[in-house]
Amino acid sequence: MEKARQRLHQILRQHKRASLSATIQELRHRNCEASPHTQDLIKWTKFILCLGLVAYSLDYYHTELQGQRCALSVSRALSYVFRPPERCDFCSNIKSIPHLSDLSPAKFEADFAYSGVPIIVRDAMQNWTATTLFNYRYFQNAYRKTKRKQRLSRCQFLPYKTGFQDIYEALDMPQDRVMGEAPWYFGWSNCHTEVTEEFRKHYDKPYFLPNNSENKAIDWIFIGTSGMGAQMHIDNVRLPSWQAQLAGSKRWLLVPPPECYFQCRRFEVIVQQGDIIVLDTNRWYHQTFVLPGAVSITIGAEYD
Repeated sequence: MEKARQRLHQILRQHKRASLSATIQELRHRNCEASPHTQDLIKWTKFILCLGLVAYSLDYYHTELQGQRCALSVSRALSYVFRPPERCDFCSNIKSIPHLSDLSPAKFEADFAYSGVPIIVRDAMQNWTATTLFNYRYFQNAYRKTKRKQRLSRCQFLPYKTGFQDIYEALDMPQDRVMGEAPWYFGWSNCHTEVTEEFRKHYDKPYFLPNNSENKAIDWIFIGTSGMGAQMHIDNVRLPSWQAQLAGSKRWLLVPPPECYFQCRRFEVIVQQGDIIVLDTNRWYHQTFVLPGAVSITIGAEYD
């Protein structure tokens, strides 16, 4: 054993550290580095894993997060203060709100889709069963049957002046309140995938939207009785939107942003049952009033 130790010391004295390091690196290069085939396999494995992660993240966003309440919310007053100013050319030449029928996707895309001009399309719900099927009791029964109800409670809910805390409380009114004993109006984002699939069996993407346009994963539903509606506000969403008047009727007041008051007009328009209003709610301040008659039901979404 002692002879072996002495021999090792002798070898180490005969070789410099640099040469030993070079020798070790050469051995590592020869014996430890992967072959080109193995390197390609590792690269493809990493690519597939990253692609899967991206796909999972997108699916999670659309099915779980989009349309849910924000953990940190900014007051409406502050959002108005810090809103970037608009260029008024989007509204300066508008004299009236067009009412259109038989509107081709090409014409809609060229003249209206992204121009900021509000329009009303008269004939876009001719084959929708939602116009006769959707009512308060339909929504009430649909949500009572859903699984994973806690997911629905995370969807964004707009109580307006009703005092309701969530969609389940809003859909649990006694019959006399539903029939109009006291006015009510609320809205919610339908971020529950199971219910969305069921609802969309009864309506389609409006026929006039561009062929390459996609209906967003989240639909918005608003329902209420005469005497109520949404207060004057401007939205903070990414895209223009459409809103279909399935039942009842609403009066819309459209007001340009303050920086455009002296260049653009304000408009008041009635949206009747069967009409779809298309509006860039990020540009136009808007307020709605449910008119006397049937309970107002609207459904809509952003489009790209």
